[in-house]
Amino acid sequence: MPYESEIRVGLAGYGTAGAFFHAPLIAATPGLRLASVVTRDPERAGRARHAHPGAEVVASAGELAGRCDLVVIASPNRTHVPLARAALEAGLPVVVDKPLAGTAAEALDLVRLAAERGLMLTVFQNRRWDGDFLTIRRLLPELGTINRLESRFERWRPVPKGGWRELGGPDEIGGVLYDLGSHLVDQALQLLGPVSTVYAETDVRRPGVRSDDDAFVALTHADGGRSHLWMSAVAGRLGPRFRVLGSRSAYVKWGLDPQEDRLRANERPGVQTTPDEKPAGTGPNRGGWGVEPPDRWGELGVEGDSRTVPTEPGAYQEFYAGVVACLRDGAPPPVDPRDAVESLTVLEAARRSAATRSTVVLETR
Repeated sequence: MPYESEIRVGLAGYGTAGAFFHAPLIAATPGLRLASVVTRDPERAGRARHAHPGAEVVASAGELAGRCDLVVIASPNRTHVPLARAALEAGLPVVVDKPLAGTAAEALDLVRLAAERGLMLTVFQNRRWDGDFLTIRRLLPELGTINRLESRFERWRPVPKGGWRELGGPDEIGGVLYDLGSHLVDQALQLLGPVSTVYAETDVRRPGVRSDDDAFVALTHADGGRSHLWMSAVAGRLGPRFRVLGSRSAYVKWGLDPQEDRLRANERPGVQTTPDEKPAGTGPNRGGWGVEPPDRWGELGVEGDSRTVPTEPGAYQEFYAGVVACLRDGAPPPVDPRDAVESLTVLEAARRSAATRSTVVLETR
């Protein structure tokens, strides 16, 4: 097999995505070694050396050749396509943070290039391993047919943080529609399948911000189900993370999966445990990783007859475990890159819908 020894990973980008998501998850995954980090920023370089002393810090992605067996792209969105193409043309498998590209056509070109070269290409859709999303999957038999999925990523951030996601123009591929919407649309497609029509509203609410910071997307799925998706940086009162209305029952869940906060607190799966958590078995969530306390659990049932249900432990570590299985054993990639093409088709339609104030009809397979 081509990856019998430890797989050396080159990480392009050490901002929020690289430092708080990819680097710690790579470091926690058996079979992977963070060998190189790409950043030109001296402060980020210092943080990378401190957090990952075994990794070499280099100034450009072009320096990764010969230093790694796998390239992970966590750089600004506008760089995803050129960096992924360069890595694939150099014969290296690639993980790309979402969104894979700015358009479905660009994403499809990358998918075709990877297939031609016989290389893995996958997209970091980590929210597929959120505990609440895993719980919905577990509850599908009790929910019945999902008639309406309501899903939100909302924040209260009236003062912009700055940076390309908020201050950059369209070429930066910023804004909440492509940032948070990439997760919400992906989850909706996973649960309800292909989309036939898209309606969207996007707005810029805060002074000085150039990218959308408040958006709503309504999807009609080919089987008749509907998804209502909210993403916002200006929500002074947050709605439920999920409200799933099925033909047999409903599920309502408040609050975000705890894994992001734990990663930002410099914890890793299987390494650190907060004092109030107890070990949860001996599997991938040993040590309480991704476990929610009972007061955060959602409710399943109907009006007047409902019960709290335990949230499945979140498991972001499963993504990179899937990368190892793909490279070593020939398993399918943890996220099929064609799913990203489908999501981007929906996101592009949402952008057109918001611009024209109309409903966009998509061809369904």
